[in-house]
Amino acid sequence: MTKLTGTLTLNTGAKIPQVGLGTWLSNEEEGYQAVLTALKAGYRHIDTAAFYKNEVSVGRAIRESGIPREEIFVTTKLTGTQHREPKKALEESLERLGLDYVDLYLMHWPIPLKKPTVGDYLRVPLNPDGSRALDNDWDFVKTWELLQELPQTGLTRAVGVSNFSIKNLETLLSDKRTHLTPAVNQVESHPLLPQFELIQFCQWKGIVLEAYSPLGSANSNFFSDEFLKGIAETYKCSVAQLLINWGLSRGIVVLPKSSNPERIVSNLESVEISENDLESVGHLVDKYGEKRYVNPDWSPFPTFQ
Repeated sequence: MTKLTGTLTLNTGAKIPQVGLGTWLSNEEEGYQAVLTALKAGYRHIDTAAFYKNEVSVGRAIRESGIPREEIFVTTKLTGTQHREPKKALEESLERLGLDYVDLYLMHWPIPLKKPTVGDYLRVPLNPDGSRALDNDWDFVKTWELLQELPQTGLTRAVGVSNFSIKNLETLLSDKRTHLTPAVNQVESHPLLPQFELIQFCQWKGIVLEAYSPLGSANSNFFSDEFLKGIAETYKCSVAQLLINWGLSRGIVVLPKSSNPERIVSNLESVEISENDLESVGHLVDKYGEKRYVNPDWSPFPTFQ
């Protein structure tokens, strides 16, 4: 089969591969092997984050792959406890990755968190009552004010956001401190969370939307759904391939995550699917209703409103 090697153009003019390997929940060794397998299979886009705690292994695989650095699009993300110091956070990520720069640096969530004075700050800090310790004296616009200056340092080629709603994007873009439009907004998206309005808004503003969890989650019913299985059988492809190709047909980037070598390879295979069948996948939400698999409690911040 033909490999999915298409690209989209960021508002910086740079090209971003439309399929990338997601590494969320991949531990050190698993992440290392997955990235090596992906790069060998033809992937040229790797997505990680400080919060994933696998930047060391991801970076080692990139360096040891034998692929020239300039041919690989690398993304990492600013963790919530470092919203007040994004440049320092990026420098620390680069040190863990063993790279001189990343192609894209994202604000992982629009929620600043309190940075603990001791201990691990690459985690979610908790209040005594068990709730998440938000930094209420800071906000994501202040974070972006600092983040948007980072491309000038050469440490990253572009900056963007993640888990931003239309309302949050409007707040960011309308603020007088914002002079740089995010290159990307990375959010959860799949047939039960198609994000039609958000995609339209981002495209209107020149922001590329990236879909994480494009295959749902471990407890999603996509792979057992008879309707999706029927379409996949028609094209002699897997349900995962169907969902990935459906995502790409919407003009977005998809970031399927897998640690299985065979699935990593097959996820990059192109499948010619009719427009009618692709459209029908988008109507699955009408049958089952909207479902968000990644929905942490950031109270009182209204994350997805």
